[in-house]
Amino acid sequence: MLPAPKTDRITLADVLTSSLSALDGSSNRLNLPPVTRAVVLLVDGLGVEALKARSGHARTLFGALTGSSVIDSGFPTTTAAALATLTTGVAPGQHGLVGYTVLDPANDRVVNQLSGWDDRLDPATWQRVPTLFETAVAQGYRAAAVGPLRYRDSGFSGAVLRGAEYLDAGSIAERMQRAAGWLREVGEPGILYVYVPELDVAAHANGWESDVWIRKLEELDSAVRAFLPSLTPTDGLLLTADHGVVDVPHHAHVLIDAEPALLDGVRFVAGDPRCLQLHFEPGLADDARDALIERWRDAEGSRAWVATRAEAIAANWFGEVSPDVAPRIGDLLIAARKNIAYYDGRSRDTHGQAMIGQHGSFSPAEVRVPLLRFGAFARA
Repeated sequence: MLPAPKTDRITLADVLTSSLSALDGSSNRLNLPPVTRAVVLLVDGLGVEALKARSGHARTLFGALTGSSVIDSGFPTTTAAALATLTTGVAPGQHGLVGYTVLDPANDRVVNQLSGWDDRLDPATWQRVPTLFETAVAQGYRAAAVGPLRYRDSGFSGAVLRGAEYLDAGSIAERMQRAAGWLREVGEPGILYVYVPELDVAAHANGWESDVWIRKLEELDSAVRAFLPSLTPTDGLLLTADHGVVDVPHHAHVLIDAEPALLDGVRFVAGDPRCLQLHFEPGLADDARDALIERWRDAEGSRAWVATRAEAIAANWFGEVSPDVAPRIGDLLIAARKNIAYYDGRSRDTHGQAMIGQHGSFSPAEVRVPLLRFGAFARA
């Protein structure tokens, strides 16, 4: 049976949406109280399971973790899709960023949603809905985003942060200091987004169980603790994450090209190592298509959820899916259930195979993320 995300659970789509509602005191899914300024801190790759396992290294964060401060990131559990969901308030089936690498049907190619933007992929139209920053500015509020300098002018930032003033800063501590300065300088109501990629970077390179990852967690915890006195009684802070991480050893890599029959009829391999999205050759005959799907079910059904696009949409994997977005989703999706990652050994991109920390699928370690409340939001 395929996993079916529950529509009544709090997800990333509710976080920035509710924060914006808190500025005018209107009702919201998180039941946030009215605030003058709302700060949303997004820690890339910080899953609840990892935070609990390393609680002694993050006492400020763990101290704010309660039974009601665990939410779902959404699917797929990958940064491009999740951050777009956070900043638009809608699921990938509407905003259109449905994976790490996805099919660009108009140009018959696979594009990287974080770094593959070019003059054939317009951030203003490929990401299909207004951001909540644009909505905030239209309502007369200030909106800003704090992040590393290297992301300031990226196509991905243009897609998911449009409407926000971008404020760059180097380290985690410097970003939190920049956020504190914004709170001091901006007396009017507004919303501030702060992005911390360091834990995800450390997990990919070394694994979330590594000393490197722990040091980044400690650095984050210290920076948040130092920031909290900057919150006035009418400021609220929410800390959340786009996904969690599982460590996948190299011996658990599955090379899909080792079985040529699994790629007979496949034009493009997209998605994430833990959630492949396979696009079939145009005009593939129905019987060949059905046979290809069955070969995948036979080969991987014991350690992955194997779903056609129609089955994934019916199971609500991507939320409500616009007809314009549907072709971007793979004809067949392979979402890992076991602690494995899929790779195409024919690819010239070997960087991914060196990664230890992985995400993209439905495991609790990937899906469950914290929603920690501080300042005025903690007093609700």
